[in-house]
Amino acid sequence: MHGYVIESKWHYYEHPWMAETGHYVYEPPGEIHTLAVPDDCDEMVMIFNIAGAMIYLDEAGHRVGYEDVFTKIEMCRAHYEKVGLGGEFVDQFVR
Repeated sequence: MHGYVIESKWHYYEHPWMAETGHYVYEPPGEIHTLAVPDDCDEMVMIFNIAGAMIYLDEAGHRVGYEDVFTKIEMCRAHYEKVGLGGEFVDQFVR
C-alpha cells in the first residue's frame, strides 16, 4: 500500500509514528495494523493506493472480512444504485 495524507493525521496502534498532512506512507504486503485517527481530529483525508487484497482479522487472528478490486466494484455498484445513478455508473471507471 502506498498512501498520502491530504489532511489531518492518523497512526497505527502497533507502531510509534504519526502520519500527518503531506506525509507519504508505505506498507509492505502482509502488514497487520489498526488504523486510528486521534480524538482531536474531526476528519482525516487520505489517498490509499492498494495493490492486492485486504484481509480483515479479529483480535485472535481469524479472518472476518475480505476486500479486493472485485468486492470494491460491487460496493460501488450498490452505492450508485442506492443514490439513483444506477449500478452501471461504475462501468466508466473500469477498463
